[in-house]
Amino acid sequence: MKFIVKLFPEITIKSRPVRRRFIQRLQNNLQIQLKRISDNITVSGFWDKIEVVLPQESLASYEAVCSAMQQTPGVAFFIQVAEYPLGDFQDVFEKTLPLYVDRIKGKTFKVRVKRHGKHDFTSVDLERYVGGGLLQHSESAGVNVHTPDVYVDMEIRESNLYVVEKQLQGLGGYPLGSQEAVLSLISGGFDSVVASYMTMRRGSKTHFLFFNLGGKAHEIGVKQVALHLWQQYGSSARVRFISVPFDEVVGDILQNVHHSHMGVVLKRQMMRAAEQVADFMKIDAIVTGESIAQVSSQTIPNLTVIDQATKKLIIRPLITMDKQEIVDKTKMLGCFDIVKMIPEYCGVISDRPTTQAKLNKVLEEEACLNMDILNQAVLNSQKMQIDEIIENLDIQDDIEALSKVSENQVIVDVRAPNEQERKPLNMPGCEIILVPFYELEAAAVTWAEDKEYLLYCDKGVMSRLHAQNLQEKGFDHVKIFRPLV
Repeated sequence: MKFIVKLFPEITIKSRPVRRRFIQRLQNNLQIQLKRISDNITVSGFWDKIEVVLPQESLASYEAVCSAMQQTPGVAFFIQVAEYPLGDFQDVFEKTLPLYVDRIKGKTFKVRVKRHGKHDFTSVDLERYVGGGLLQHSESAGVNVHTPDVYVDMEIRESNLYVVEKQLQGLGGYPLGSQEAVLSLISGGFDSVVASYMTMRRGSKTHFLFFNLGGKAHEIGVKQVALHLWQQYGSSARVRFISVPFDEVVGDILQNVHHSHMGVVLKRQMMRAAEQVADFMKIDAIVTGESIAQVSSQTIPNLTVIDQATKKLIIRPLITMDKQEIVDKTKMLGCFDIVKMIPEYCGVISDRPTTQAKLNKVLEEEACLNMDILNQAVLNSQKMQIDEIIENLDIQDDIEALSKVSENQVIVDVRAPNEQERKPLNMPGCEIILVPFYELEAAAVTWAEDKEYLLYCDKGVMSRLHAQNLQEKGFDHVKIFRPLV
């Protein structure tokens, strides 16, 4: 099976060296992604496309391959094609008919042919022949050359015929790694998640910086959403997750800054810390999820004062987006259900916060702060590769794991819904309930006390993490299910 990957249009207008570099980067990214699925998949780069070949023995991976290509920045769309040696017009029609006869039933259609190379016929000649054949041998509603219900697409390259079977939309954007790296401030909320995605889509290797204001539970939640975002849209490049303990910095602000300026000062302290981390990582830009006037600290005067706390470029992809647009975007990204379960920790709550901060007044307030506390927080930060998050969640080993299920036990599949659907847990005779990990706490309060609930996930790590969390909250009848391999 062959796929033809079409490039994001902005790539095609670049200079030849830049376009060649972008295509090579996209080819490498697809190779990294698809090799994880099957070693037999081949990825070949060309001037105007990339070809992906899924061999017969790997067809079971079809859905995973399509999903990976749809989530790879730089792909405008890709088409699944049937490839044949080019024969005469009748041969072309006979190869096209079985692919489209059901698809055009009761619908109007139009045949479109693209040709590359020298042939003794025109594209229009072949379109008319195939169109006439389909009209005669199908139950279509006829030909409509202006607004057809279905396009019958094919491409001829020299002596090869490609008949389009299916077209799937990609993310667009630039290939990940084709632009300079950025450091994204992620809180686990809707805004920071979408902002991080948007810089990934634009081709920037996006590292995550988290300011911990809510303790271990908050950090675990943010790590989960960052890992999910990276796995879905950025896993062709390894990035870092940096966690900075910011509770003492917040305490310093609460004690020494007037309440009206606490929000602005907190953001400036975050920018100073982010600058230090970015300097260490040799990164020139900081990404935030701020949007004009969404909260008091995000007015234009306040943002101007916040910007002056750092010499780094601050990128705000959401600066003019509405909140509902941002929330809707998280639904499209598959992050909504995860993000909505992460509580927001604002750190400071100002009484009548200023919306017109003046730099001289802010500097006067900051003169009372102990910058050693900020510097020490950065020194105490934890840095890890994003794919090492699971290994660093401080999960206890003493939670009981069972490989057999008794009558009074219920298996709880805690995987994300798409994983549950793609690979259902088949355990005949056992009671299985589907509760995605981000809904566990709400669901656990409804569970019967006379039953035991065994959490399950593919690798056993997330199930153990959430079993630990539930046990710490008093749900002692929660354990882990680990089937024997």
